[in-house]
Amino acid sequence: MRLLLAALAATTFLAGAAQATTIYPLDRATILAGSPFDFKVEFKTVVKPEDVKISVNGQDYKTVLGKDAEFVAEEKGKEDKVLGSALIARGLTIPAEGAYTIEVTAGSETKTVTWDVYNTGTAQKAKNIIFILGDGLSVAHRTGARIMSKGMSEGKANGRLNMDDLDHMAFVGTSSTEAIATDSANTMSAYMTGHKTAVNALGVYADRTPDSFDDPKVETIAEAIRRQTKKSIGIVSTAEIEDATPAAVVAHTRKRADKEQIVGMMFDVKPDVILGGGSAYFLGKDIPGSKRKDDKDYIKLFQEAGYTLATDKTELQAATGTNTGKILGLFHTGNMDVTLDREFLKKGTVDKFPNQPGLVDMTKAALGELSKNEEGFFLMVEGASIDKMSHPLDWDRALVETIELDQAVGVAREFAKSHPDTMIVVTGDHTHGVSIIGTIDDEKPGTEMREKVGTYADAGFPNYTDENKDGYPDKIDVTRRLFLAANNGPDHYETFRPKLDGPFVPAIQNEKKEYVANEAYKDVPGAVFVQGNIPKSGDSGVHAVDDVVLQATGPGAEEFKGYMEQSDIYRVLADAFALGVKETN
Repeated sequence: MRLLLAALAATTFLAGAAQATTIYPLDRATILAGSPFDFKVEFKTVVKPEDVKISVNGQDYKTVLGKDAEFVAEEKGKEDKVLGSALIARGLTIPAEGAYTIEVTAGSETKTVTWDVYNTGTAQKAKNIIFILGDGLSVAHRTGARIMSKGMSEGKANGRLNMDDLDHMAFVGTSSTEAIATDSANTMSAYMTGHKTAVNALGVYADRTPDSFDDPKVETIAEAIRRQTKKSIGIVSTAEIEDATPAAVVAHTRKRADKEQIVGMMFDVKPDVILGGGSAYFLGKDIPGSKRKDDKDYIKLFQEAGYTLATDKTELQAATGTNTGKILGLFHTGNMDVTLDREFLKKGTVDKFPNQPGLVDMTKAALGELSKNEEGFFLMVEGASIDKMSHPLDWDRALVETIELDQAVGVAREFAKSHPDTMIVVTGDHTHGVSIIGTIDDEKPGTEMREKVGTYADAGFPNYTDENKDGYPDKIDVTRRLFLAANNGPDHYETFRPKLDGPFVPAIQNEKKEYVANEAYKDVPGAVFVQGNIPKSGDSGVHAVDDVVLQATGPGAEEFKGYMEQSDIYRVLADAFALGVKETN
C-alpha cells in the first residue's frame, strides 16, 4: 500500500502546480496495478517549487512518494518559447488497486484528478489471445463483404462471415483525448495500453513539448507480457510493420511518423514473430531502398538475435520449419499490395514484389510458430488496407480487403477449435463515413450512370458469383454491383465503376496546393462531378466518429459487452492474461 500511495503521490506532485493545466495520466485514467507509467504536470505559468503542495488521497506526497519528481523551472516549446514550469517522474508504479485522488495547489490555484487503479486475478483465463483488427472496419464494410462473398437472395444472406458468429459483442468509442475525431495511432494505442491519448500518439500521453520522445510513457501490452509472463508475441500486418497499428503494440512516441525509431523500439521488445511490409526502415541508409537516416541495419541485428528472415511467401513457408521460434518477415519496402491487386488484377507493385503472402498466409505462419510456446502467446493481426482503400473512396478494394480479414478470422477460429484456451477478438480501430446505398445496374437503359443506381425496391440484389468457392467474387465488375457512397471527401468524379487499372486517386493538388477533382476520371462514360465537403487541404475521405463493433469469443470474452471505451478493452485483455499484481505488505 505504501508503494502504491507513493506512486500516487508522485502523480499528485506532478499535478499540483499553480494554474496547472494538465496532469498526466489524465483525469479518469484507468491504470493496471504494477504497470509502469510516467507522471507529469504542466503549468501554464512559471512557478516556484516551494509553492507547490501535493496530496494523494489526503496525504502529503512526501510521506508516500518513492522517489522525487524532477522540477523543470521553464519548459521550452518551439523557438525556445517558455511554456511554463513542469514536474515529471518516470517509471512509477501503483501496486494496490483502488480509487486515487491527486490534488495539487499553488497559491489560489488547484487541480485535481482521479484515477482508477485496477488489478486482475492471479489465474489466467486464456492461454492465448488473438487480437484481429480491421483498420477502419465499419458496419458497411462487413455488410458489403458478406454480400459480395456470400451473396443474398430473398432478403437473407446466403452465408455468414467468420466474424458474424463470435458470441460476445460490444460497441466501442473511438474518440481521442483532444477531439471527438481520431486516427489509427491513438485508437490502437488505447487498445494496447489502456490509456486514451491524442491523434498521432503511440504509448504516450501527448504533452506540449516539441520532442516526440519525451512525452509521458505508459506501458504497452507487449511490455506487460514481457514483464509478467513467458508468453510469445506476434505482430502481423499488411501495412508497413512500423505503421500506427502494429507500432502501437510496442512503441512510445508522440509522432506515428517516427518510423525508423519505431523499428528500434520493436527491436527492444523483440516480438517473436514480425510479419508485414516496411523493410525500407530496417535497412541502413547506404543500402538501396532505405528510408533510414542512420547506418543501422536492423535486418542484420534481428538475424544476429536469432530471427529467420523471410522476404516472400516461399521463404515464409520455409521459415516456419526452422524451429528457431523467431521469424522476421518483410515482404515489401512499403505497404503490401491489396488483395484485389495482389491476387487477381496483378496491379499496383505486384511486378516488383510478385510473391507476397496474404493475411491468411501470415496468420497461419504466425500461429504455427507462436503455438510452439507452451506458455501461450499474444498475436495481433491487422488487415490494414480496409482503411487505406477507404480513404481514397475505393470501396471495391476495401470490401475485398474485408473478405481477406474475415478469412484470417476463420484461421483463428479453426486454431481455437483445437486450442479452446484461446480468446479471439475482432474489431476496428475507427470507422469511415461509408454506407451501402443500393446497387448499380449496367443493364438499365440509358447512358447516365447516375440513373443506373437502384435504391429501395429498385436495388434488387447484386449478381456477384463465386464459382471456384474461394470466398472471393469471381469478378467485381459484374453488371449489377453494390453501390457504396461516402458522407465526406474531396472534390472528385464518381465513375460508378470499379477501378480495375489501380487504386482510385480521387483528388490531386493544383498550383494553389489545393486538392481538386482528378480529371483523369472526368471522361469516364457517365462520370459525375461530386462536390467535396472537407477542407481543400484534404486529398481523401476522413475517419468517422461512429462507434466500432467488437466481437469476441473464448475464455474471458464475456467481459466485452454494452458500450466500452477503447481503453476498457485493454483491461479485459490484461485480466485474461492475469497481468496485474497482488498487493504485498
